Amino acid sequence: MGFTLKTFAAVALLAAFVHWLPLWITFGRLSTGFVAMLGGLLMGTGMLMLFRHRASLGGFNVLVLFAQERFGWRAGHLQMAMDCAIVLAAFLVVGWQQVGWSVLGAVVLNLTIAINHRPGRYMAM
Repeated sequence: MGFTLKTFAAVALLAAFVHWLPLWITFGRLSTGFVAMLGGLLMGTGMLMLFRHRASLGGFNVLVLFAQERFGWRAGHLQMAMDCAIVLAAFLVVGWQQVGWSVLGAVVLNLTIAINHRPGRYMAM
């Protein structure tokens, strides 16, 4: 029950911040490669915090946490495999360059989780 409530709260907060963020901050110029890496790192860190506090953003996050707890599979590795499947499917729709930046962001995100989220490490109550 706590996982579900925390997940709903996390999704609601994410939706609110996505809505309000453009009102608070704008950027004149961004390097696509830098943004892909920094975005992946920040998203991975945020997801790691949610995982450690027994929450998620829904979707694949719930599935990978369940698989880690039930079968001992590493959440970061499974999340990476699922993200790769989605990105590979994107090659059918958009160009290589756009997908390449997404791949970079997904790799950084999932490496952040894979390196830092292991059973037995800090978990909040």
